[in-house]
Formats: sequence, structure tokens, C-alpha cells
Amino acid sequence: MSEVRTVSAIIRGRVQGVSYRAWTKDKAAGLGLSGHVRNLSDESVAALFSGPAETVERMLTLCRKGPLLARVDDVAVTEGAEAPAGPGFTVERG
Repeated sequence: MSEVRTVSAIIRGRVQGVSYRAWTKDKAAGLGLSGHVRNLSDESVAALFSGPAETVERMLTLCRKGPLLARVDDVAVTEGAEAPAGPGFTVERG
């Protein structure tokens, strides 16, 4: 059984107005991760990912590329974030 890893990530670049949140929800849910994603007022996107360590790492790798119209300049990851309240992955209003 894999160790559970929970991280928060701030994704910067052209990540709003390009379906980044919907893309993130689709990818994270497809990988079986829990958490959420939301827009921030500085035009970045914040995400919380929780699940098997190797799956979270795979999601972070995907986030560095993003959907077709996105341009990701940076993904800042903070380890040890508080785990989400429940299962599933949601898009939150930012």
C-alpha cells in the first residue's frame, strides 16, 4: 500500500480563462485523487491534491504542462497540506 501524500500547489502563468480548473478536475478525478482547485485573485490557480504519493507526483507533472491553451510558468508545491475533508475532487469558486 502506498503512502498518502497531500500537497498544495500554486500554478502561475496563463492559467485562468483556459479551462485549467476543469482540466485539473478531470485529470485529478481520473487518477482517483481527492482535493480541490480554485482561481486566485492574482490570476494564478491554487490546488490541493491528496492520494498515493506516486499518483500525486504524476498529477504535479501534468500540472506543469496543463491544458492545450495554458502556459505554465511555475508550479510551487507545499508539502504536508491539510487533507481534504472528504473524497472526490471539486472546483471551488475563487
